[in-house]
Amino acid sequence: MKKKCSILIADDHPVFRKGLIDIIKDLSDHEIIAEAENGQQAFELISGLQPDIAILDINMPRLSGFEVVKEITKLKTINPSGIKTKIIFLTMHKEEEILNKALDYNASGYILKECAVDDIIDCINFVAENKVYISPQISGLFLQRNQLQNRSKDRLTLLTPAEMKVLSHIADEKTSREIAELLFISVRTVDNHRTNICHKLNLHGVNSLLKFALDNKHLL
Repeated sequence: MKKKCSILIADDHPVFRKGLIDIIKDLSDHEIIAEAENGQQAFELISGLQPDIAILDINMPRLSGFEVVKEITKLKTINPSGIKTKIIFLTMHKEEEILNKALDYNASGYILKECAVDDIIDCINFVAENKVYISPQISGLFLQRNQLQNRSKDRLTLLTPAEMKVLSHIADEKTSREIAELLFISVRTVDNHRTNICHKLNLHGVNSLLKFALDNKHLL
């Protein structure tokens, strides 16, 4: 018999949470194994139960949805073979910045609350099949992100391995001195790498290199 996909739902609005549960519980291949009313509770339940999918409201008390994922990521660092829960974010935010942040946290789904009733089943089915689902109303932002990522990947091929290492540390917000110590090179060499990276990537301005590194950290 096929194993059911286990799901946790975390949202601090009980009426909204119950509405989603009522929709999902009728799906034969999925089952709700837990619900949470705040981020801390969600983190503890995910850590203990390790559901296949966790549906998290981004804005929750105690821990936000993003903070929950950050804590889960710390556990994965300690035990890489541990928690494999896929994340679906629920949100009212349509801003590109918030969507990008969710995707940087390796979200498998991003659903607008206003569309949740219509989108939730498709989203769960997509995520269960290891696909990414974005609410159709903002899917254009997802396509733009992919196009920008592809351009960034092409630009990064211009860099040497040494320059890539420096850029990776810049993305971690290390200073030139800290990078020099980590790579066992001089500060002047680090600064030369910074200059060469800016030239190759056509970056101008005081903070342009740091911004590029942070925006493309997932590619480094």
